[in-house]
Amino acid sequence: MSAEAAFDALGDPVRRRIMELLGEGERPAGAVAAALGERLAAQGRGGISQPAVSQHLKVLREAGLVTVRAEGTRRVYGVDEEGLAAVRAWLERFADAFAGPLDALETELARGRRERRLAERPGRGREGTGRRGAA
Repeated sequence: MSAEAAFDALGDPVRRRIMELLGEGERPAGAVAAALGERLAAQGRGGISQPAVSQHLKVLREAGLVTVRAEGTRRVYGVDEEGLAAVRAWLERFADAFAGPLDALETELARGRRERRLAERPGRGREGTGRRGAA
């Protein structure tokens, strides 16, 4: 499973909704189709057929994001944790790119809070800057 295949599969909004549903727990294809139809209807969009959902599940399975197991005559789908781990590993490459700017933002926010606290204290204005004998 490659992260590229996973992101290609997740490029479709219907597949992302399916992943959200499966993130809540395993479901047979029919239950996925019914729940997805309800979500789409709530958004004012049309329903989706079970064959269409089955095609989306196939794409997600081939991308390594979904598992399938037989349960009698039904096929039960769930999230493939190994596939998600590959996606997480790909995304972690970029975590350090955000760490520095986020740390700097945190420092600036703390500095601003400190300056506001000091400015709100009685008797602390510009005169209380620590200059002695400047009168």
